Amino acid sequence: MTTEEQLSQTMFCMRKKKMSEMIETSDTDSPLLHDQDMTTSALAAFRAKEDDIERRRSEIRDRVQAQLTRVEEEAKRLHLIHGELNSVTDPMRKELAAICKRVETVNRDVKSLGVTCQKKEKEYKESVEAFNEKTTEKGQLLAKLAELMNESEKLRSTKLEELCKNI
Repeated sequence: MTTEEQLSQTMFCMRKKKMSEMIETSDTDSPLLHDQDMTTSALAAFRAKEDDIERRRSEIRDRVQAQLTRVEEEAKRLHLIHGELNSVTDPMRKELAAICKRVETVNRDVKSLGVTCQKKEKEYKESVEAFNEKTTEKGQLLAKLAELMNESEKLRSTKLEELCKNI
């Protein structure tokens, strides 16, 4: 029982006692018989109202207690559901975090490899350009060499002919 309920019952008992004392004293006084009837009926009406109020109070208390019990049960159920949801989502979160870390690592590697690739492509282009220049220069030199050999051959054959004529 709560303190409010105890106080209410104590007051009710005190009122009952007082009323019963009043009824006993009024029994001895007969001229007050009319007043006694009025007091008795007022007392009965008062007791009826008190009983009705007490009955309503207990009904309301019972309803509130039932609702409180239902709310507590629902809170427990909600707590269990929340726990289950956390257990379901936790593994997924861990996997997602691991995959995100791997993606970040691979992304960093891709960036560094991209920079390296660009440097290598630049070096390759420079090497190809240098190769093409040297190949062109070689071709020019070979053409000049062939031309010089042809001239040298002509000069030698001309000199050989001159020597053959002189002989």
